[in-house]
Amino acid sequence: MNRTDRLYALVEELRAVSPRPRSARWLAGRFEVSTRTIERDISALQGSGVPIWAEPGRTGGYVVDRAHTLPPVNLTAAEAVAMAVALHRLGGTPFAGAGATALRKLLAVMPAADAAEAHRLAGRVHLIGDGPATPVPAVVADAVSARRVLRLRYADSAGTASVREVEPLGYLGNPRHWYLLAWCRLRDGLRCFRTDRIRGVEALPEVVTRELRLDDLDIPHERVRALSLV
Repeated sequence: MNRTDRLYALVEELRAVSPRPRSARWLAGRFEVSTRTIERDISALQGSGVPIWAEPGRTGGYVVDRAHTLPPVNLTAAEAVAMAVALHRLGGTPFAGAGATALRKLLAVMPAADAAEAHRLAGRVHLIGDGPATPVPAVVADAVSARRVLRLRYADSAGTASVREVEPLGYLGNPRHWYLLAWCRLRDGLRCFRTDRIRGVEALPEVVTRELRLDDLDIPHERVRALSLV
């Protein structure tokens, strides 16, 4: 059994017995490898976002959170590669890291033959460039998700920097730039902060309770559309 097949089988084995644990020694015997190999495989799966943790004790071992893992996914190789190409365009957006983790999770639970074919097809795709050129700092992306107030050091179009506390409410994106939509306490109003002009950022413990209203945006409503998952 090659490593790709074994990683897939490991997830399925842990899903099948969850919430009971499987020890590294038991898994090593099951897959006819060393316990060190199993530990490296588990570490690789954890790094790709699969929710596996170790339970200590004589009867402990590795456990997977069944509620947060996927059963075998019927994606074709072409569909998996299409997702990877789409994720390439996420480069620099607030969701680049989450997208990459989601793709790794899907590949981890695809049938081994389909996953191998997806890797072969991906090897025939070549891209130029790394997607959009204006990255969104990870601290900003995390604060929007966690609804935390930020202290920004921000440079205006002339390069003059200022420090201001803002309540992050969302994002505005166009083909060239990403903007943080935030309530600026200094100006007492909604402002757009171009993410490539953020020179420093600190997340504060205060929680954001304000909600984004399109009426606060000084942009014609017909030019703005909300992202849809359908």
